[in-house]
Amino acid sequence: MKKQLTTTLLHIIKDGKILLAEKKRGFGVGLFNGVGGKLEPGETVEQAMIRETQEEINVTPINYKKVAVINFDMFHKGEPTLEEMHVYIANDFIGTPDETEEMKPQWFDMDKIPYEKMFAADRIWMREVFNNKKLTGNVKFDKDFNLLEYNFNEVENV
Repeated sequence: MKKQLTTTLLHIIKDGKILLAEKKRGFGVGLFNGVGGKLEPGETVEQAMIRETQEEINVTPINYKKVAVINFDMFHKGEPTLEEMHVYIANDFIGTPDETEEMKPQWFDMDKIPYEKMFAADRIWMREVFNNKKLTGNVKFDKDFNLLEYNFNEVENV
């Protein structure tokens, strides 16, 4: 039986720019992404998204909406894993984005997003949600994190 994870991912988009963070340790080190992580016991998805944003870049997101739910069939720490990731976009926040032990935030113009420094599947679905689409999808990776297959569907609500 595969391990099950529920995670969150938040992208902050404000004034025509996106705040991405470079991962400094652990899974995805050296790659850019939004901020997020695993739910803690008793936490809702929304609570986890807010907590992870506060922990990783020292800001509290406001004016956010869920834009996607993506299911990953992959390996996490060498173990076969099914991950359900809830994706949000916020257009404002409280605080000042700051580097932490885990993440180094950086603003990018929306037309200069460093897709080449992101996970392979993110390069596909992120373009869709940044164009105001709501998605559900499935992604499969091998043990070396090579993209094997994917499908994304536009939906009205996630």
